[in-house]
Amino acid sequence: MSWWTTVLGGAFGFMLGGPLGAMLGVAFAGNFSKGKSNFGGFAKDYHIGDQQRVQAAFFSSLFSVMGYIAKVDGKVSKAEILLAQQVMDHMQLADDMQKVARELFNQGKQKDFNLDEVLEQFRLESHRRTDLVRMFLEIQIQATYADGVLDDTEHDALKYIAQKLHFSLHELENLIQQFAVTSGHAGKLTIDDAYAVLGADKSLTDKELKRAYRRLLAQHHPDKLVAKGLPEEMMTIAKEKTQEIISAYELIKKQRGMR
Repeated sequence: MSWWTTVLGGAFGFMLGGPLGAMLGVAFAGNFSKGKSNFGGFAKDYHIGDQQRVQAAFFSSLFSVMGYIAKVDGKVSKAEILLAQQVMDHMQLADDMQKVARELFNQGKQKDFNLDEVLEQFRLESHRRTDLVRMFLEIQIQATYADGVLDDTEHDALKYIAQKLHFSLHELENLIQQFAVTSGHAGKLTIDDAYAVLGADKSLTDKELKRAYRRLLAQHHPDKLVAKGLPEEMMTIAKEKTQEIISAYELIKKQRGMR
């Protein structure tokens, strides 16, 4: 059962507390009647580490930080608001979830938004699961690249966020490069694109390439990510990333004559 279904069922006992819990509470309170969800019920049925709690932390931090990045250059354009909406649509979020996501996005744009506290709580709630943090950053990169451009202020913001989440800056740059490739081509991947998607060098042996491919595929396996706390509603993005990895590998295999 997803965290959202649990909340709408009246159980909000996994309330996060801290900045994420406060923001999520405000977002829900602004979009639902008190009778629909029990926001006062801090029941003790749930405890730290439950999947629903991690999913709630991922969802609330994702959209609030997305709002922060949109405002990082000092203003939020209509285009950036539209891009955030496109991400929500791409995730196929239900109307109710979109309302909450938009409220979280708006909170992230505010001057008093405490980015450091939000990132630290997310890091702790996710138990520093690297695959989960990687997907969080990939979605943020995807949001910034929705218009095909990553400006310097957005790039600096992404690097700062990665550092706060204890994520490798080298790997972040690889992720950014991968999205630059996939957002830049309009049609079939080229061989160079395929290597970029896999984050692999052409000098790798077939065996090394296969190992890198399997590792990357395991990092983005939708079911594994959901088990680690990725909200089920975001599986679409994970599935698309997996298919992109498979397509890139198949292209390289064909070019190399691999079996």
